[in-house]
Amino acid sequence: MNITSRLLGSAATLIAVSGARAADAVTVAEPEPTEYVKICDVYGAGYFYIPGTETCLRIGGYVRYDIGLGDVGSYDPARTFVRTGKDQGTWRNNTRFTFKTWTGQETELGALKTYSETLMNFGNRNAYLGPDSPQNNAFNTGLTLTSAWIQLGGLRVGKDESAFDTFIGYAGNVLNQFPVPYGDFDTSVVQYYFDASNGFSAVGSLEGGSGVVGTIDSYVPHVVGGVKYTQGWGAITGVGAYDSNYESVAGKVRVDVNVTSGLSLFGMFGYGANGKLNDDSTKAIDAHRRGFYKIWGGNWAFWAGASYKFNETTSFNLQVSGDQLKNYGLAANVAYTVVPGFTVTAELDYDHYSDFGVGMVGPSNVNWTATDKKDSVGGILRFQSSF
Repeated sequence: MNITSRLLGSAATLIAVSGARAADAVTVAEPEPTEYVKICDVYGAGYFYIPGTETCLRIGGYVRYDIGLGDVGSYDPARTFVRTGKDQGTWRNNTRFTFKTWTGQETELGALKTYSETLMNFGNRNAYLGPDSPQNNAFNTGLTLTSAWIQLGGLRVGKDESAFDTFIGYAGNVLNQFPVPYGDFDTSVVQYYFDASNGFSAVGSLEGGSGVVGTIDSYVPHVVGGVKYTQGWGAITGVGAYDSNYESVAGKVRVDVNVTSGLSLFGMFGYGANGKLNDDSTKAIDAHRRGFYKIWGGNWAFWAGASYKFNETTSFNLQVSGDQLKNYGLAANVAYTVVPGFTVTAELDYDHYSDFGVGMVGPSNVNWTATDKKDSVGGILRFQSSF
């Protein structure tokens, strides 16, 4: 019995010691699950969910380099002084970085979306020498806010380009669209978009304008309205605008036609009443018959163009324009996609200056293009990488 008691006591001691050592053993913690970025395909390609939220985010932008030459009136080259003081032409160089963000989130009141676009430039200017640029040196322009808006359902508020231009569309796929301008752009907006999902859409926009002539000078906003009908063959669009500063009304009508899978055509016609745009002798701010919306010369203007896609990498674009004051523009380019996301475009531009001041009060004769001769020719070579 004595021996048995001793054996049982020794076994109990060993078990107790083993249990104590097991309690003192280091326990390795389980790794926390990794939270990967989740793709969001609700609003298109490139979106992902912001971790911990139901908001989808997309980031993009581009880096661009333009080099231009020719006559100043074509908007493509620049002027400068050489060391001897002689005024002569030079390359126009401009480098731009643009950063864009898109967000989207579904709510009980519809999709909540935002969009922002910020850019910065470095380069010289397309201008003759003067007090503001005695040597036209290259410089950084700082940040420019192109867009920053919030949209809930069909309601959009914030900074955007005018619906007078965005809803009806830009004047073709050429780089230089300015010999005959078709509307100003930067503005604050309170807009409502309606889409019937059958090809019919409409927009109404209250806008604050920008610039000396365009910024509203009272509590009365500028007003823009538009309707569009889109089908597989193309689209028909019309927009109208009221300039509250000068009580001027302008409108544009556009037709787009998809002739084939590679060929598309467009034609746009604009007409505007002067209102008080030519009351230069009675206004502290002279508009010279060019307001925020009716910015072309005379009452009417036109823009027409074509785009032809040779293959997946190469396309040709053409645009012609003119106004009542016999100012005309012609632009043509070839765009080549070197690799996906990187495109090189070579463009040739022509601008005919006739008379920008017909019918204006007083001797003021505003030269929109700053040209010093009737006909100007220039060219642009653009390199752009988008992400």
